[in-house]
Amino acid sequence: MSWHLAWTVVVAAAVSALALRGGQLAEPEWIALGGVGAAGVLGAFLAEVAGEGGAALAIVAWALAGTLACLLTGGTAGPLAAWCLAPLAAGAAFGRPKLLALGAAAGVAAAAVAALGAAFLTLPRPPTGLFNWLSLLALGTTGMSLAAGLIALQGKARGDDARAREAELELREALDHQPQLLMALYPGGRILEAFGEAPAGLETRDLPDRRLGDLVSAEDRAAVEDALTRAAADGSAEAAFVPAHDPQGWCVLTVRRMSSTRLVGALRDARAQRSRETELDAAREQAEQQNAGKSRFLANMSHELRTPLNAIMGFSDIMRQRLFGPMSDRYAEYAELIHESGSHLLELINDVLDMSKIEAERFELARESFDARDAIAAVLRLMRGQAERAGINLRADLSAESLEAEADRRAIKQIAFNLISNALKFTPKGGSVTVTARPAAGMLEILVSDTGVGISPQDLVRIGRPFEQAGDADQRHAGSGLGLSLVRAFARLHGGEMTIDSVLGEGTTVAVRMPVLMAMADPEHMGVSLEA
Repeated sequence: MSWHLAWTVVVAAAVSALALRGGQLAEPEWIALGGVGAAGVLGAFLAEVAGEGGAALAIVAWALAGTLACLLTGGTAGPLAAWCLAPLAAGAAFGRPKLLALGAAAGVAAAAVAALGAAFLTLPRPPTGLFNWLSLLALGTTGMSLAAGLIALQGKARGDDARAREAELELREALDHQPQLLMALYPGGRILEAFGEAPAGLETRDLPDRRLGDLVSAEDRAAVEDALTRAAADGSAEAAFVPAHDPQGWCVLTVRRMSSTRLVGALRDARAQRSRETELDAAREQAEQQNAGKSRFLANMSHELRTPLNAIMGFSDIMRQRLFGPMSDRYAEYAELIHESGSHLLELINDVLDMSKIEAERFELARESFDARDAIAAVLRLMRGQAERAGINLRADLSAESLEAEADRRAIKQIAFNLISNALKFTPKGGSVTVTARPAAGMLEILVSDTGVGISPQDLVRIGRPFEQAGDADQRHAGSGLGLSLVRAFARLHGGEMTIDSVLGEGTTVAVRMPVLMAMADPEHMGVSLEA
């Protein structure tokens, strides 16, 4: 802006000086000088408010003003011919290489138009007395403005260079102090540049011109070279290796392709990470061994736990039936309690042993062909008395067609028994439990639905894991927390899955689906209802 205003002030001062000396300016000279002054004012405004686009418009305005002044004072042979270079001076004053090129092109165009006008038109010429003064004005303003613009351009270029060098130094400093080793590489592995923190035992300044493979142990060198090849071909690759200078070390190399002839690699010292991973692996292996040992112990204790319990239950059963003679009612009541407690304990031991065998991978399915309806109906008959005592309607909805399955009969019974027991435990008096068995998409589907208390979303996340229970304290004391976990385990052993759908306060539906059917039954022939 200052450059443009200075040009305008100089032209105005020159006109004033000519007027004071008595010089008479004709209309063409007034128009020529006014046009250049107007270009200066317009250029100052555009430079201030319009950015690079405004600067380009200002250069065009200078070209038009210079061309007009030249044509109104005799063309290229006139006193103001030097003003054809005004666009070039304006481009230099803006201090931008692109605008300097535009100014040069505009100046050449202005000179060409002026030359054509002089060749083909009769152009006005100023009087001889004004010719020298106008020539001095044009040469002085053009030369000084061009010099000032070039000096400004050079200063800006130096400033840009200084800022670029400073930015480069800051970037290099940041690269040198970042925690990884960054390397520019040839695809063959030669290191061009290196920045950052090298792994222990290496110096960053010694790495340029060395081969990356020389830093790698002989055993891992092929893996690193393969990573370089894959990065050059696919764009990225990663490899881990033991450094050649440190057999106890561990480094991770990540390589990216920058161009067809250049790779960039990031190398970090992963010794601490590998140590942590090794510790975690050891801890996990120890935990798995301890869990497997616990499961093996419980599985092996089957005979030792069941033998004395069977004796307790057998003798208590003889006593409560008074097989060897009469005894008092009080002792008979004690024998009944001993037998009930023993039965409950046997069920708990069987559940724990089954779960232990499954976790120890020692549970083997005894597959056989049978009608799944018979197994489920047997469980329904067994649970009928418990449902009646609790005042719950136990209802069955079994497929009318045969459900021939290739499965473990005891496991199918256990699934039905655990699901029905759970439903009865969480269903209040007057409620209902419905057991459904049917084919679904070629799978055996067992559904147990109840109108009980339901399961909260928080409990629903936990249910199905060993020893996890839902409900209040009284309901939790009524079981071991293994029922649903055994159902899920038996379902998975058969290649199936268990799902739970529950709404708190409305009821729960547990579905077990297993691919064990030998032939798919027709879904239209379902619906035989049995009141248990």
